[in-house]
Parts: sequence; structure tokens; C-alpha cells
Amino acid sequence: VQLQASGGGLVQAGGSLRLSCAASGGTFSFYNVGWFRQAPGKEREFVAAISWRGSATVYVDSVKGRFTISRDNAKNTMYLQMNSLNAEDTAVYYCAADKVPWTGEVHRDPFSYTNWGPGTLVTVSS
Repeated sequence: VQLQASGGGLVQAGGSLRLSCAASGGTFSFYNVGWFRQAPGKEREFVAAISWRGSATVYVDSVKGRFTISRDNAKNTMYLQMNSLNAEDTAVYYCAADKVPWTGEVHRDPFSYTNWGPGTLVTVSS
């Protein structure tokens, strides 16, 4: 499955953005999917992930209560609603799919994921 993230842009601190991750060429609904981000000069960081049925979600502590991950399997799309953005959220955001279909564990480590799509840049101005 190929993944393509979109929806990034420039936003003021305190603002909101919604990222989308569109899937094609495979069975999106079989896989847990996740969002990661990479800020300049930093390693790629886990942000959030959602199970293949959409029944389970996990978040990095720094975005809990501000970001919401969701998916629409009928549209082969995953979303990341980002509210109360701050400068520390500035990064390139990537979506990826778990290497194993129908897995019960929602992973946080990037090594469990594959099919990384091109990222989308989110810039938060303070």
C-alpha cells in the first residue's frame, strides 16, 4: 500500500491543522497506521497510531489532549487533527503502515512500520 500525507502548512501558535494520509494500491483497512514527525536536526519521532479497525489509538505524551488520530477505511484515509499547535510541533509529518496486517498491538517504534510516504511540512509560528 502506498501512502501520501497532505495538509501541512504554516499556522500561528494556538491554531489548528488537519493532516490526511491517503492510501492506494493495497488493502489499507488491514493495517495499523501511524503518524511520525521529524524536526530539523532531530530524529524521527512517533506521534500517534491507530489500529486497523480504528478501535485503539496511542499518542506520544506531548500531543495527548491536542491531537486526534482517526481513519476512514471506506475512504482509505487516515487523519490527524492537530489543535493548540505550538512551535515544538514544527516538523515534517509522515504516515506509515505497520509491517504486519491485522496485528493486535499498536506500535510506537518506527521500525515496525513501512511504506513511508512523502512527508508534509507543518510550520508553527510563535
